[in-house]
Amino acid sequence: MQEIRTPGMQNVVLATKTLADYAPVVGDDVIAELERLARPLQGARVLHINATAYGGGVAEMLHTLVPLMRNVGLEAEWRIISGHDEFYTVTKSMHNALQGMDLDLTPAMRAAYLHANVDNAVYLDDSFDYVIVHDPQPAPLRMLRAADPGKWIWRCHIDLTAASPRYWGFLRPFVQMYDAAIFTMPQYVKRDLQIGKIAIIPPAIDPLSPKNAPMKDTDARRVLELYHIDSNRPTLVQVSRFDPWKDPLGVIDVYRGVKAEFPDVQLVMAGSMAHDDPEGMEYYQRTKDYAGDDPDIHLLSNLDGVGNVEINAFQREATVVLQKSLREGFGLTVAEGLWKSRPVIGGNVGGIPLQIEDGATGFLVSSVEECTGRVLELMRDPRQARAMGERGREEVRHKFLSTANLRNYLNLFSDLAGITRDATETAERELTHV
Repeated sequence: MQEIRTPGMQNVVLATKTLADYAPVVGDDVIAELERLARPLQGARVLHINATAYGGGVAEMLHTLVPLMRNVGLEAEWRIISGHDEFYTVTKSMHNALQGMDLDLTPAMRAAYLHANVDNAVYLDDSFDYVIVHDPQPAPLRMLRAADPGKWIWRCHIDLTAASPRYWGFLRPFVQMYDAAIFTMPQYVKRDLQIGKIAIIPPAIDPLSPKNAPMKDTDARRVLELYHIDSNRPTLVQVSRFDPWKDPLGVIDVYRGVKAEFPDVQLVMAGSMAHDDPEGMEYYQRTKDYAGDDPDIHLLSNLDGVGNVEINAFQREATVVLQKSLREGFGLTVAEGLWKSRPVIGGNVGGIPLQIEDGATGFLVSSVEECTGRVLELMRDPRQARAMGERGREEVRHKFLSTANLRNYLNLFSDLAGITRDATETAERELTHV
């Protein structure tokens, strides 16, 4: 990935991806359906806008979604907004408050947030058929570009069920300027949101990305050895930002409870430090202090050279994958673990229950004690663990891969353009007779 730095916004330069490469994973019928849905949208200009090009699930999805949109004939771009540290401090508070924290929103914070968006809006001088603005950071852009043509869509990736009324009241007028909004689950849609169209689209993982592509067991074990992790011992793995909502301290408590029965167990916690998350380093240090000098707790990040290939290896070699979140918009790492045929234990919150069928593909838990008990159950019964992982992989294949994400967006674009199924079929017939 490379970024071209410009005033205001940055264009993200992307790798080329070909839809046909996904056929061995999802089947030819799925590819044919996507090509059919895209035909009436040929040449449509699409822009995705968010706050960062790395260090989170949104960026990961866009690195695949935008190239696939291009491959099916859309003129798709991706830009990231710019801002000073003060802006990202405010948007981190906004993220936490919208997920349930009781935080202040001062006039100075409001001003910093709006001033950064004004600076970015000035440089958005192109016209697009569809503009998708991801999450709260750039939400005011539609208001600031109210005269622009095209359909504007706000994509919310976080769980708003317990949103601070103060912060949601501030954000809602900006969101209501959009033509449509996308949420991960119906439960996340606020009842007072007045908007033309609401779409429910779960996130997705790319099965061909370095994080999820097939990997030989010998290669995965070699990665573990590089980070002084013993591939012959049981390992618990949680991949997520160092963030209070991911409950890293609770994960350490689970590990310590498991270690009482399985003294050779190891814990790997791997996360990414993103520039739009100023609290990340602070919470990493807090987690490190809580871990103490235990040599079997491995806290790793991109600052240690951990990238997508390393995450792939950690998840594939995990005995159990954890995602013990206290709040979670979706949690792509759950789908990643399931795709690698690992049993996954996740917090019974947000979008995690969408991915884990409790007792079938993994377990949903609500406390350290419950999580510890479920880990012990799986470690005592490897056959059950394998069966859960295999069922989980098939669930992800059908519901949570990038091809499903592309299909959902194409359907939304068609709905907003008034393109019916009949029009899609007519375009297909005309193309056939050319």
